Amino acid sequence: MTTTSALYDIPGPHARARHRAYGMLAAIVLLLLLGWIVYALIDTGQFAAEKWRPFEYKGIQLLLLRGLGNTLKAFALAAVLSLALGAVLAAGRLSDHGPVRWVATIVVEFFRAMPVLVMIFFIFVALKVQPLPALVAGLTLYNGSVLAEVFRAGVNSVERGQREAAYSLGLRKTQVMAYVLVPQGVRAMLPAIISQLVVALKDTSLGFLITYEEFLHAGKLIAGNLDYGLPFIPVVMVISPVYIGMCMLLSWFANWVAKRERRSVKTEAVRVAPAEPATMLPGDTRT
Repeated sequence: MTTTSALYDIPGPHARARHRAYGMLAAIVLLLLLGWIVYALIDTGQFAAEKWRPFEYKGIQLLLLRGLGNTLKAFALAAVLSLALGAVLAAGRLSDHGPVRWVATIVVEFFRAMPVLVMIFFIFVALKVQPLPALVAGLTLYNGSVLAEVFRAGVNSVERGQREAAYSLGLRKTQVMAYVLVPQGVRAMLPAIISQLVVALKDTSLGFLITYEEFLHAGKLIAGNLDYGLPFIPVVMVISPVYIGMCMLLSWFANWVAKRERRSVKTEAVRVAPAEPATMLPGDTRT
């Protein structure tokens, strides 16, 4: 006999056999697709030694490393400034003062709706800003506006009773935010924050459009080299895993922070000592 769950029926032998068959069929389809892609790459000469020879030269390796360093520099600046701007705008959105709240709302909605590439080009061309500051400013304005909504939603996700209990103890609003609402809302915010930081990391590749020498710009210089037969696909196969690895590293860091937060003394549940027999009061005749 099969047992049931509150949400679904646990599959029986026939259902498990069907699920295994579906899984094997999906795996076969994926393997066939992968095999077709590899065959197409081989057939078009993408694995020819000539196209992969550029990566043997130290100058090209240094070019890629320099581009990767510039990408990480732009991302680090944009991430820090976006978090700071998001916190300021979220505080404005949560303000009790109407004018402050309206201004913060207008700023958030405007920059969140504006395409990040348009902002980068405007800052670079119209304001005549250097490539790195233009890229960081565009990423900061867009991602900071999105993070402001993430912070606001995280704070509002905390139960209303927590806020009321803190105010009943005589805490000011800044103390309630700093000591009660934000620490509890961080857990709800963290996945969305990391997702937005991943977006910021990938958007640093827009820097090559304004001649910023980041990782994708270095790859573009190599891919357009006629001396090596325009090795576009090999460059993609080298650069893509690096971007994927950096995004996975961010996700790992987020999981590490979440686990550390759960083990924190501030959030760990307090153990209560078991009850002991009470001392009898004078005149109490109960046994």
